[in-house]
Amino acid sequence: MDDFLLEDEEVIAQGHGVILLNNREAGTLSVTNFRLLFVSQAKKCVIDLGTIPLTTIEKLNDDVKLQPLPHLSDKSRPRELLQVIGKDMRIIVFAFVPKTKQKNEVFDALRRYTKPANLWDLYAFSCDPSTIKNDSEPKWRLLREYFRLFRKSLPQSRGAGEVSLSNDWWRLTRVNSSYSLCSTYPSELIVPRSISDEDLFQASTFRSGKRLPVISWCDPGSGAVLARSSQPMVGLMMNFRNNADEKLVCALSSRTTDDKGSPRKLYIIDARPRANALANGAKGGGSESSSNYARSEVLFLGIQNIHTMRDSLSRLRDYVDAHGSISSNGSPSAVSVVGDRRNRGSTWGGGNLNSMTSFSSTLGEWLNHIQNILVGASWIAAQIAEEAASVLVHCSDGWDRTTQLVALACLLLDPYYRTFSGFQALVEKDWLAFGHPFAERMGVPTVTEIGGSQYELLRQPSLGNLSSSPSRNVLGASGPSSHASVQSQTSNNSSPILLQWLDCISQLLRLYPSAFQFSSKFLVDFMDSVLSCRFGNFLCNSEREREQSGATSSCRCMWSYLADLRASGGIFHEHYNPFYDPVKHNGALLPPAAALAPTLWPQFYLRWTCPIESQGGDLESQWHAMNKKYAETMKAKDIAEWRAKDIKMKMESVKQDLQRERRASSTALATAQSAQRENAAIKKAIESIGCTIKFSTSENQEDRTEVLSCSLRRGTDARGQDENGDFSVSISAIEDGLVSEAPGDHFCESLCPFRTREGCRWPDAPCAQLGSQFVGLKANFDAFDRLSIQDCYFGPE
Repeated sequence: MDDFLLEDEEVIAQGHGVILLNNREAGTLSVTNFRLLFVSQAKKCVIDLGTIPLTTIEKLNDDVKLQPLPHLSDKSRPRELLQVIGKDMRIIVFAFVPKTKQKNEVFDALRRYTKPANLWDLYAFSCDPSTIKNDSEPKWRLLREYFRLFRKSLPQSRGAGEVSLSNDWWRLTRVNSSYSLCSTYPSELIVPRSISDEDLFQASTFRSGKRLPVISWCDPGSGAVLARSSQPMVGLMMNFRNNADEKLVCALSSRTTDDKGSPRKLYIIDARPRANALANGAKGGGSESSSNYARSEVLFLGIQNIHTMRDSLSRLRDYVDAHGSISSNGSPSAVSVVGDRRNRGSTWGGGNLNSMTSFSSTLGEWLNHIQNILVGASWIAAQIAEEAASVLVHCSDGWDRTTQLVALACLLLDPYYRTFSGFQALVEKDWLAFGHPFAERMGVPTVTEIGGSQYELLRQPSLGNLSSSPSRNVLGASGPSSHASVQSQTSNNSSPILLQWLDCISQLLRLYPSAFQFSSKFLVDFMDSVLSCRFGNFLCNSEREREQSGATSSCRCMWSYLADLRASGGIFHEHYNPFYDPVKHNGALLPPAAALAPTLWPQFYLRWTCPIESQGGDLESQWHAMNKKYAETMKAKDIAEWRAKDIKMKMESVKQDLQRERRASSTALATAQSAQRENAAIKKAIESIGCTIKFSTSENQEDRTEVLSCSLRRGTDARGQDENGDFSVSISAIEDGLVSEAPGDHFCESLCPFRTREGCRWPDAPCAQLGSQFVGLKANFDAFDRLSIQDCYFGPE
């Protein structure tokens, strides 16, 4: 397992021979201090579907019974099943080997490690703090964003106390540097210049959680601002007022920049339904009255609360799992669509054809929430961009629906937020600095005011039955078990608020495919990183709590992780939007209401149950698939070109060798021809004296000589020569390399009878040496002396 573990990841419990029922894959299931890890037995690799971080697990069910299904060949075998429901839209079921303790060991480890006792038990704190490399602190990055909004350059000095920021309308205040003004707000705030710090303290007492109105985004060109706060504490009769709060809200609506200095319109947006706002009056809350705030108008957007959003997503997840091509019961819907022939194909996913109506209502419910957020944010952006009006947004506490609307409106107004660096700045400003309660919404522990830990999971009873869901009728009723039938990691305050915001961005990506630098895949990986709690950026509920826990300095940074992912793939990485055109969309995006009809976000909601279909209609996915093929083709082309170049170089080398061999052969052939001509001349000369010539070659490799044996038998002629006087001569031909520079020296020393100790007497002595540049000749001089050569042997000159 060491090959599959991350840094500082340790195996706690393990099960072998486990089957992932969704895709019938067998493998090893391990519980680590970070995730539930499933490794395929056949492929020897991590199966993504069966691998899920512990903090991403929402519920556990250890007593699941499958009803007999006709397509299961092993339906008669007893099974011990474990159901895992994730916050990322997956429902997976593992089947363990029966009559073993593996299931109990895995389940006990999951119960213990998915519900850590305190914040520091999370995997994010397991790394060595000395290895953490953060480019800058979140506070400094927030200050840099404030300077960008004011269109000013940030000083190089990191001393926050020495940096001042202001203009004619607004100023930066550090009245909350010790979080005494509001514990869930950032340490630096942008407020109207006309409002003093004392006014801020008085105004904070009138707002829920002391989350007073402050500026989130401002337009230095028009003077319009986008502000946020929590609900006013107007009381049951909605008659309580606060002069400092009214002064602060009215200061948000500064005068316009035209010559007349006409007053600016102020819109107060309450994200809740009107009835919910009135109901909060029982707790002292409520909404503003436009009569108390000059030039203002109050509007309600009707966005539901966190509990409604959580239940809606749960119903959507159940339906998608029951009717996907990969289902947690091991029965793909493609089989159930055909249906049982005995019932004439009337079944669909274990139900009837009316399940399509159920799907429409389930999907419509979720998409209706998405549309409400989209419409509200688009309306806010339009008033600021077209009317130059200021807008104040709030809900009950000002950290859920308020954050969704403000962050989405900023994304529509400012093209900088549609880049990677801008998206990071936007998230750190409106989601992190302004205190979205990530710990509560994800069900993980955090720090309390006294430095301890708070965690509601252990106090929440496990209610309900997963198999009782109408869309989960393939699961039988739960039976008795030694453990609780359903284990919930989340508290009653968990809700997919961040997921809804990312869903809205995916809808804008569909409408404006060239307006965003990042892709839908980036949004998916971003959400997965947040849910995993692998990094310290999104732990706790506020900037103050992250400072108290040391999450920023002790944990790795998610932004660096995502940046490294992009760097690994270059400009063709799937996080980049290939259609991004910053010139085309360099201003505000103001989609018309008719275009804000959302569709299901397939890359996130369908990736586990319909993996092929989730990428089918996405232009980005198709482009990246084509680009991948293109990259593979270019790589193959480069390899082929390299091989061709290598072969060409080898051919050139061989060609040069052949040319050298040809030149050597030509030289040798010319030498041989020259030697042949000389030998022929010598042969002719010797034959002319009546000698019989016979050539023989020595077989000795060291003595590479060619011996020419000549014999002369004196014939009878009229000149009366002696018939018994035979004559023989021996001539040896040797290679050029064996002939010295003065070939005659060797023969003179051994054969010449006229050579004396003083040396050669040539040309004074009648030397009989014969030589040439091709062959060396040695002769029997005694035979030459006895030989009588007649003049008649030679013709006239």
